[in-house]
Amino acid sequence: MLNKIKSFLKIFRFYAREYFISIFLTILVVIPLYFKLISITLFLILLFISSSFTFLYLNRKREKELSEIVQIIDNIRENKYQRSDEILLKEKLTRLENSIKRMFEKSKNDIEYMKKLQRARSEFIGNVSHELRTPIFAIQGYIETLLNGAIDDPKVNKNFLSKANHHTINLNNLLNDLINISMIESGEMQMSFRYFEIKPYLCSIIDEYRHLAEEKGIELKLNYVPDELYVLGDKERLKQVFTNLIHNAIKYTEQGRVEIIVEEEKKFVNIIIKDTGIGIPESDLDRIFERFYRVEKDRSRDRGGSGLGLSIVKHILELHNSTIKVESKIGKGSKFYFDLPT
Repeated sequence: MLNKIKSFLKIFRFYAREYFISIFLTILVVIPLYFKLISITLFLILLFISSSFTFLYLNRKREKELSEIVQIIDNIRENKYQRSDEILLKEKLTRLENSIKRMFEKSKNDIEYMKKLQRARSEFIGNVSHELRTPIFAIQGYIETLLNGAIDDPKVNKNFLSKANHHTINLNNLLNDLINISMIESGEMQMSFRYFEIKPYLCSIIDEYRHLAEEKGIELKLNYVPDELYVLGDKERLKQVFTNLIHNAIKYTEQGRVEIIVEEEKKFVNIIIKDTGIGIPESDLDRIFERFYRVEKDRSRDRGGSGLGLSIVKHILELHNSTIKVESKIGKGSKFYFDLPT
């Protein structure tokens, strides 16, 4: 009730001038009639004239206000405003002014967002083109060399075919990663959450990479995990997470070990993939989960990979309401860790 009274008083204050002018004109017409100084006909004529004057006055005032509003909108369309506080209307139009300011801010934010999307799209296309070009040119070079006579040279033919095959594998991995990242970011990736026992699950994944660790002479170790410890998640998508992190740990570790640690808490488990590898510079830690971001020098493209793996890891864990974190020191190794509900 109090708000209604305040609203009425505010409106009355805005239109007080028009209100009193109307009363004044009415009095000027009614008083002569009351004292029989004019006839009914003349009274009606004067009433019509006063009403017309009031109407014309109000109409002129509304036209000025509308012109002001139109000018503001034209200025917005022509990008003449940099900030919303540059938009000013008369006191009577405060509510409309605030609405226009909100519209201006939203439009400005939408435009900035579209520009950001356009830059991201252009950057993504450029990165994809570059990543595709590298293996394709390499394969093309090896095949052309073989066709030009190297196919008959037993010293190089198998070596070139092996390298070409290696690049086709990299190309296939890149395409699969592109499909995955596209499905995740478009919301089309289907998730199937189930409880499963974590120990045999991790053992099977580690067995797949044991030979790779043995070839490099490093230890691949799963620390103690209690039996019948169950976690909730999508087994297939989480396998992408574990295989990516374990493979990276082995790839960037020249000596020492790679450990997978499972720490049981009350309502979740903390999973850690830890290595004694080359480490990641501190300046790169905040960006390694970006698409196509590569740490320079030691983590160059020569080591393989699409540059999308850690980005996919990040997105999959976010779909599990979890967050991937990393700690690393150059020359001492890296530790990636995240939580899963139990």
